Amino acid sequence: MTIAKRVLVQVIFYILLIAIWQGLYFIGVDIFKLWKPYAFPHPLGVFESLLLLIQRNALFNAVFFSMKRAVIGYLISVVIGFFIGILLIKFKILSDTLKPLILGVQTLPSICWVPFAILWLGLTEAAIIFVIVMGSTFSIAIAVSMGLRSVNPIYIKAAKTMGAKGIALYIKVIFPASLPPLISGLKQGWSFAWRSLMAGEVMTATVGLGQALTMGRDLADINKVMLIILITIILGVLIEKLVFTMAENKVLKRMGLA
Repeated sequence: MTIAKRVLVQVIFYILLIAIWQGLYFIGVDIFKLWKPYAFPHPLGVFESLLLLIQRNALFNAVFFSMKRAVIGYLISVVIGFFIGILLIKFKILSDTLKPLILGVQTLPSICWVPFAILWLGLTEAAIIFVIVMGSTFSIAIAVSMGLRSVNPIYIKAAKTMGAKGIALYIKVIFPASLPPLISGLKQGWSFAWRSLMAGEVMTATVGLGQALTMGRDLADINKVMLIILITIILGVLIEKLVFTMAENKVLKRMGLA
């Protein structure tokens, strides 16, 4: 199937999905009165909420501030995660003792870090970034550790015989050889960071998608809530496809694996 046909199929599928969704609202709310209008979102209502947020210039501001926090928190998570991952590789005692703890902490929902963020940092921008960092760092650390371990030992031995050691060994041999699993791990870390962003933003009144979601909840505006959820999903998927998936495909093609 060509790319054009694939896109056409996807467009038709989503048009049908939206039509079915609107039909369910019409049948369940207008005809049989199964649900209250304020409890069941519908495409037309979501589109009206979108237009209203655009007219108020609230949507672009919310997306901008949320993306800024997500990127800052994610970059901090990458730095810390790489540092912890390398330590787990370099020191076996840390891998045996610290890794199980990291795996356990990784399973915690991001919302668990919100009380710590509020008590330590208050209702500030730093508190949101703290939640993002805590939500994604450990996932990246585990991914880095597993990615570096996946490197063929023959490459490392060959590099050492040619004089490579220390940081040069990592930069010239280990990191390039482990790029595919590392990119997959970074992609997973981004998904954790993006989810943690919502947990962090709903606790403050600052501008962002989380704050818009909270306002929709407080005003019982189910269409606005649904709109913010859809925007969050779309942005997360776009970043993953345009950044990580493209980078992953490029690396795999360069290495002759795709």
